[in-house]
Amino acid sequence: MFNDIGPLELVTLIVLAVLVFGPDKLPKVIQDVTRTIRKIREFSESAKNDIREELGPEFKDFEFEDLNPKTFIRKQLDNEDLGLKEIRNGFDLKKEMAEVTDAVHSRDSDASSASSSGSSGGRVDMTKKPETPDRDDRPPFDADAT
Repeated sequence: MFNDIGPLELVTLIVLAVLVFGPDKLPKVIQDVTRTIRKIREFSESAKNDIREELGPEFKDFEFEDLNPKTFIRKQLDNEDLGLKEIRNGFDLKKEMAEVTDAVHSRDSDASSASSSGSSGGRVDMTKKPETPDRDDRPPFDADAT
């Protein structure tokens, strides 16, 4: 419940509680708060049990945490009927990335050897800087396009 409260924040809350309620009333306030929290938990558990009874025996294993979309999707993906675990286990990301890297490096070496031989084989060399046109060379003008 209080997973995100650090030790410094907890000490600050205790000091504030002592200052606000005083050392005499603080134990009674703590008892009242714990009693209220216990009643709220009992009320929520009884409400959950009532809902489970009303839903019937087919929803006996129903959990309210499953209504959270992330939990629902995670539970459905971990379902054995779909066979997704075999797919996930059969997919090796490091191996796939190594294959892609090898393919890219071999393509780069092929392109550099082809460009050094004089013919690029229809490929455009992206490493070469494009030629700058002369000042007198204007790009073609299309009156219909403007």
